[in-house]
Amino acid sequence: MALKEHRTQSTEHRLIYKLGLSVKRSVSLTVCILSAIAVLSADSVKDLQKKQKKLQEEIEQTNKMLKQTKKDETATLNKLNLIGQNIKNQRQLINTLDREIGALDREMRNLGLTRDSLQVILEGYKADYAQMIRQTHYARIQQSPLLFILSSDSFQQLVRRARYMQDFAHFRQEQVRRIQNTQAEIDTQNQLLQTNKRDKETALSSRKREQENLKRDERKQQTMLNQLKSKEKDLNKKLQQQQKKVAELNKKIDDMIRKQAEKASKTTLTKEQQLIAGGFEANKGRLPWPVEKGMISGHFGKQPHPYLEHVILDNKGVYIQTTSGAKARAVYKGEVTNCFVVNGTYAVIVQHGNYRSVYSNLIKLNVKQGDKVDTKQAIGTIFTDPEQDEKTELYFQIYKDRNILNPELWITK
Repeated sequence: MALKEHRTQSTEHRLIYKLGLSVKRSVSLTVCILSAIAVLSADSVKDLQKKQKKLQEEIEQTNKMLKQTKKDETATLNKLNLIGQNIKNQRQLINTLDREIGALDREMRNLGLTRDSLQVILEGYKADYAQMIRQTHYARIQQSPLLFILSSDSFQQLVRRARYMQDFAHFRQEQVRRIQNTQAEIDTQNQLLQTNKRDKETALSSRKREQENLKRDERKQQTMLNQLKSKEKDLNKKLQQQQKKVAELNKKIDDMIRKQAEKASKTTLTKEQQLIAGGFEANKGRLPWPVEKGMISGHFGKQPHPYLEHVILDNKGVYIQTTSGAKARAVYKGEVTNCFVVNGTYAVIVQHGNYRSVYSNLIKLNVKQGDKVDTKQAIGTIFTDPEQDEKTELYFQIYKDRNILNPELWITK
């Protein structure tokens, strides 16, 4: 009897030990596989979809500006510039879609690997569970649990057998739970695979559509370039007239800021002005755009004209094109120090401690000299020029003391 009891205990101990190791190995394998897949997939698809959405919004904005140009097929520099911006965005969008499709392919491979690995683990759990049933049947625990406990030769044996029964019950419950959870995870992976397949089909469809749009705009761009070549002399003449007006504006702005800087050098900034200047400086590269929506149509500094040969532009700020009726807005809190007219449009200077932001080519003002303004507060309505194909363009500058800065380094990307 003692020998039989010893064998029964040994069988029970071996069973519990083997099942414990099996569960630990399966759990460890699951964690390792899922961790590896998480690293591989990351959030690249989401990031690319976010970038894709932004580019689509920019293309929509440019198309809106194109619709607001003069309603004819006459080629103008404004139309050409807008189409060029569209082509640039479309190429970036196609590139982003290609990367998204590649990322979706990689993610689907990873999801398939996860699903297949989980399937292997599930089969292992099921095999362990089947083994447990066979072992308990062999040990007569399955046949009559109560009889097995009551037939104990001593109280100590009864306690041990009761404990074994609890352990076996626990293991069975754990295996059932793990089988159910693993099956649920496999179902989740299958759902994610289906979602990714749909996303890939959408991306492929979008890429095909954007490639067609790109070819259409490239043909339109080439046609306009051919038309404008015959008008190059007239365009150069008009550009010189515009540059003369801009030079006059720049001189007036520079004179005003020089006087303000000279006056400020004789005094000390107030504590409030110091805090504003510090905040302005701390937000370099993160300042909001001076328009709600728009595109940079003229970059800061010297650069060749995008379409006219032998013409060098030297911009003292950035030109930001937007839609008709759009308002200029303050990029940071400050005080309006100047509102003045040059060549029929308004310009406004806002002081931010020892920094200043300048908003030119406005037709209607929402502020006056001495006003305190908050970040994104409306400064005025941007002028829509009927002589430049209904172009609505803000001229924006930033100064530190008397030094002019590149605004593109200050506003958010």
